[in-house]
Amino acid sequence: MIDHVGYPVRDLAASKAFYEQALAPLGHTLLMEVTEEMTGGHGAHAGFGADKPEFWIGTGREPVSAVHIAFAAKSRDEVDAFHAAALKAGGTDNGKPGLRPIYHPNYYGAFVLDHDGNNVEAVFHGG
Repeated sequence: MIDHVGYPVRDLAASKAFYEQALAPLGHTLLMEVTEEMTGGHGAHAGFGADKPEFWIGTGREPVSAVHIAFAAKSRDEVDAFHAAALKAGGTDNGKPGLRPIYHPNYYGAFVLDHDGNNVEAVFHGG
């Protein structure tokens, strides 16, 4: 349904470094960068994904409110690795890895806040 999603960040270099480290355990890397000049003055952007850029961060606008985004993990170990990598990259714990049976019995997730206060999650729906 969704091809890609993105939101503005205050410090592109710091946010790019955070997401490069936090998303690596999930198999996502920095795939594309767009400069301010390329957008005609509408900010610089960085796109992450596995095969194509599906998650974007960028400048050009001031973040107005925090958002929530959840990245799919292939295992509980990936969720754990995401959480550890995100904390090491400067994220703030917003929910340690574990089951969240309020959503469904096998919902295993972890949450961190990025540098702009966005709630970033990795989730595994398997058993």
